[in-house]
Amino acid sequence: MEEVAQEVHQLALVAVIGFNGHVFSGLKIHPDKEHLIYPLGCTVIIKSLRSGKQTFLQGHTNNVSCISVSKSGRYIASGQVTFMGFKADVIIWDYEKKEIYARLVLHKARVEDLSFSPNDKYLVSLGGQDDGSIVVWNIESKEAICGSPASAQSAGHCLTIEYTNLNDEIFVSAGNGTLRVWELDLPNRKIRPTECQTGQLKRIVKCLEIPDDDNYFYCGTTSGDILKVNLKTRLLNSCGPVKQKFSKGVNTLKVLKNGDILVGSGDGVLSLCSGGNFKTHKSVQLEGGVTSVTLRGDGQQFYVGTEAAQIYSLGYTDFKPELIATSHNSAVKDVAFPFGTSELFATCSQNDIRVWHTETSKELLRITVPNITCNALGFMQDGRSIFSAWNDGKIRVFTPESGKLRLIIHNAHSMGVTAIAATNDCKRIVSGGGEGQVRVWEIFQDSYRLIETMKEHKATVNCIKIKSNDKECVTASSDGACIIWDLVRFVRNQMVLSNTLFGVVCYHPEEFQIITSGTNRKIGYWEVYDGSAIRELEGSLSGAINAMHICEDGKYFVTGGDDKLLKLWHYSDGEVTHVGIGHSGSITNVRICPNSRYIVSTSADGAILRWRYPQTS
Repeated sequence: MEEVAQEVHQLALVAVIGFNGHVFSGLKIHPDKEHLIYPLGCTVIIKSLRSGKQTFLQGHTNNVSCISVSKSGRYIASGQVTFMGFKADVIIWDYEKKEIYARLVLHKARVEDLSFSPNDKYLVSLGGQDDGSIVVWNIESKEAICGSPASAQSAGHCLTIEYTNLNDEIFVSAGNGTLRVWELDLPNRKIRPTECQTGQLKRIVKCLEIPDDDNYFYCGTTSGDILKVNLKTRLLNSCGPVKQKFSKGVNTLKVLKNGDILVGSGDGVLSLCSGGNFKTHKSVQLEGGVTSVTLRGDGQQFYVGTEAAQIYSLGYTDFKPELIATSHNSAVKDVAFPFGTSELFATCSQNDIRVWHTETSKELLRITVPNITCNALGFMQDGRSIFSAWNDGKIRVFTPESGKLRLIIHNAHSMGVTAIAATNDCKRIVSGGGEGQVRVWEIFQDSYRLIETMKEHKATVNCIKIKSNDKECVTASSDGACIIWDLVRFVRNQMVLSNTLFGVVCYHPEEFQIITSGTNRKIGYWEVYDGSAIRELEGSLSGAINAMHICEDGKYFVTGGDDKLLKLWHYSDGEVTHVGIGHSGSITNVRICPNSRYIVSTSADGAILRWRYPQTS
């Protein structure tokens, strides 16, 4: 057993496209001004602004919920969510070594926010609403000093926490109807809160910002206004703007050196307003609600993260947004390469299809169809169109350069189109639906014709593959059957039955065998001629296999599934040769690019990972 374990090599991860824009203040710039730090699933990514090279901090068991960077830049802290009744970890990372410095386990279910003290002495952590406690940790000894409930019994949940800039003993917490300044009493191991008096104002505070001199602090609220509170007297100083409030609430605040405030609001507007009367000087509309604003240096340049998983860069003087990174903000359903080239590839998810440049991970084209999910897509072999299957029961064909809608087939299937493939002569499309029908369409320049409907499957058709001579295809379905169809007479040639929900099927390049996989975690090899089983491999120890693709020479194939591991198998030996560790969500699809240089895999957390295809002898 040990000998086998040594032979399995790791796949080299080249690049990741992805950013979780729903984490508030999740996008940070390291104090060295050269690196962006942001979460994606259970990973924290450090990306160089100069070279674009990415480093990955992996250690969390579930999605990262908050990130903090210490003032000196020596440490990064990240917290995670977990299931009810379990402990959620806080991890302190050593930035230089890019490894875990300490793992702090106390909070239940979720870590809401983290903040480092100004001299890297302490870390304060805030638990989520099921935990509701604040804990102060000693960074040097890696132990908890003391803890306390975050808010009074009568007040609501605490949502955010922030250390002051000059004193290691004072920090501020805020939330739903609670606003407190805490003092750490180290000899007695206690933290003592003082309530801030806000008079008649009742607000839910989403974010805190404390300027460098520690005289006042600012609170952004869900009502779309900003509170200015005196840190010494703990009294409310002012509240504004009075008339033009920020739409959908203030999500994030940053104070600049000259006293102006950058305000990111829930409707996607980034505003620059004055610190005195909160009057807006400049504003710019971005895509998706603004969740993070981070300053590079003294604020001549700043980076903004939004809920639509976009990262923008803006300059203080021109205030023009430059889009530097885009990614899917929901599960990626499918990935496809054009025939014979690996320069670009397309992915699809809820609302859109995107075409990416492989080497640079830049988005070249976005085709948006609002509020509808694209389940599957592919390129025609002549490269003149992208065909796609949507859950509103329509098949849409687009042009790949401009993204123009070339053709739409209405009511192609009654329960959404779930699988799609095109013949090699580019004249026909075979589609499968949620109701189990397989339909063959003839495609003309701007019209179409239904040739045949084949009704055998009793449940969703999950995958369709067409033989190279266009005379035969195989469909995999959730009813436990894979059917090999004759595309000339439109009858069933063979049927493969197994006690599983088949998710994926592939032809071996020589087309005498098919391999299947699904929820029973087994990889099955079958004879095309008579449908007999050849062998069965244990594909995964936990979780279904959702994705499979075979390389052009048929010697290797790759699988991925709910165990989040990408596995490269030797076809005839049935052994795993390489494993790729890096996904933090279930793998939804995987493709080996046409000239076998890369493997591209997509996952349910919206990430697209590109791996180097190993030089197999």
